[in-house]
Amino acid sequence: MARPTTLVRDDATLRVSDTGDGLTVVFQHGLGGSEAQVAQAFSAGAGVRRLTLECRGHGGSGLGSSRPFSLKMFADDVLAAADQAGLDRFVAGGISMGAAIALRLACRHPDRVAGLLLVRPAWIFGSAPANMQPNAEVASLVLAHGPDKARTIFEQSQTAARLKREAPDNLASLLGFFDRPDSASFAQILAGISADGPGVSESDAAGLGVPTLVVGNAVDAVHPLPLAHKLAATIPGATFAEIPPKALDSARHFAELQAEITDFLHAHANFRSLIPS
Repeated sequence: MARPTTLVRDDATLRVSDTGDGLTVVFQHGLGGSEAQVAQAFSAGAGVRRLTLECRGHGGSGLGSSRPFSLKMFADDVLAAADQAGLDRFVAGGISMGAAIALRLACRHPDRVAGLLLVRPAWIFGSAPANMQPNAEVASLVLAHGPDKARTIFEQSQTAARLKREAPDNLASLLGFFDRPDSASFAQILAGISADGPGVSESDAAGLGVPTLVVGNAVDAVHPLPLAHKLAATIPGATFAEIPPKALDSARHFAELQAEITDFLHAHANFRSLIPS
């Protein structure tokens, strides 16, 4: 049977990628990312069925007219995609924003989430964390000045100078937002999500009872390593893995990320119930 490639939510048509066979994993991209970003996190032989919904305004998904954009909105869309695919229970995960979505799903829908893969978390328990301020700054500049003038202003800012020294990969990602053909509309998403949070408390996370992998790396101002440590320390029994920074060695970063995810999924016997017989 063909798997659906779109999901309609109110007036937004969203693109769904549902690939592979095996252990069921619902895994989400980061802010500004897409299915292509997610694919880098999984090796060809991972043995998983992976579902990824491209969030509103990302990849091939439409914006829709609902506002404001929020992590709750995106998480509800992801759960609807899982429902459409007939996934009663799954491992939830994601990168950055995707990790926040997965954390929200686990805390709000514990009957659906059997495990967690939280890669380079940018949020833990609060809204508008300081590490998201560069994204908010880019959004504000684009909305006020348009992408071309906004880029010039940002390139001359203290934020850009700091990131050039401390986290060049973050700076490259931020500069990419100015070059998007949909930069004006995407700035609305950037502003809304940067000011938001997953809507879960530290006690919510401390009450989770599912196997969890938290992956972090250094040389990353938007995804600070201490946030990943804090999240792993809060979730009972969580496994923590530090991998090489993408800013220093992209190939090694993704190779080790793939290995950590594959090893974690294969290590937990209770995930076998998620593999169709």
